[in-house]
Amino acid sequence: MFEGKTVAVVVPCYNEETRIDKVLTTMPDSVDCVIVVDDASTDGTVSIVQRYVAAQGAEGRVVLIEHGTNSGVGAAIITGYREAVRRQIDVTAVMAGDAQMDPDELPLLVGPVARGEVDYAKGNRLFYRGAWESIPRVRYLGNAFLSMLTKIASGYWHVADSQTGYTAISRLALETIQLDGVYPRYGYPNDMLVRLNVFNFRVADVPIRPVYHADGGSKMRLWKVIPTMSCLILRRFFWRMKEKYVIHDFHPLVLFYAAGGLLGLAGVALFVRLVALWAMRGSIPPLNALLWVFCMVSSLQFVLFAMWFDMETNRGLTVHLPAGRQGKPPQTT
Repeated sequence: MFEGKTVAVVVPCYNEETRIDKVLTTMPDSVDCVIVVDDASTDGTVSIVQRYVAAQGAEGRVVLIEHGTNSGVGAAIITGYREAVRRQIDVTAVMAGDAQMDPDELPLLVGPVARGEVDYAKGNRLFYRGAWESIPRVRYLGNAFLSMLTKIASGYWHVADSQTGYTAISRLALETIQLDGVYPRYGYPNDMLVRLNVFNFRVADVPIRPVYHADGGSKMRLWKVIPTMSCLILRRFFWRMKEKYVIHDFHPLVLFYAAGGLLGLAGVALFVRLVALWAMRGSIPPLNALLWVFCMVSSLQFVLFAMWFDMETNRGLTVHLPAGRQGKPPQTT
């Protein structure tokens, strides 16, 4: 237990036979239950975990759940979350099966949730001093870009490193959000932040140390990941606008976003027309040019006002932990 609260750690795995042993052997004693979810690995990951389960017996803390087909890291985490809710665990953390998350930092994430200070604590590798030197360049740049888009889509404007999987969440949050609809693959953490914001859950960034193995190069392919993730984040942005500011409650910022979007589309159409007229006639009608400028400037103003309204509405949902609390793990029980 941790400060009187039960703690579970979900460990999603896919072909991690070389590292899952380290994850399980270094798991802190304060963790009551380790839920390993194997996402249809084709190597020896399952047999290694089964040995731990057999060695600990029926009362052991390691639990193995196997997916019949590969469903994605998000789906594996959701399976673990459901098991934690079934067991009525107070705080559920996530640590990947590749041993790239420092177990000594787990109290920094679990602590704020266990004390009721936040509903969701997530690691932030970008706050770490020397992150630029520690994180592979492709991952760093891709993460920074997706974090910027996620700020707009999720409403957590002061949260960064949206792609981190090192997190801790309260049982109340897990029981409130719709787990069935969470994105099952790489965009899971972005989708999770959007869903938490719809229900006004408090989120905190916790600085953590980036851990990367020397023999494990980045699997991120910017040309593939960025377009896919950008489309997902855009869809989740519209979903949040509908759920939070239309269905759950009404806020005029949706009208500002709508006006900005319509004027922006009109500005693009006018720009195409201006280019066509210039190509055909060699000149641009002054009135059309003025109308284009009006549309673009007005669109920008409407969108910026909508963003400002959104920032003010969600300001209290981002919790800034004291520096001392971030840097020193609380005492565990």
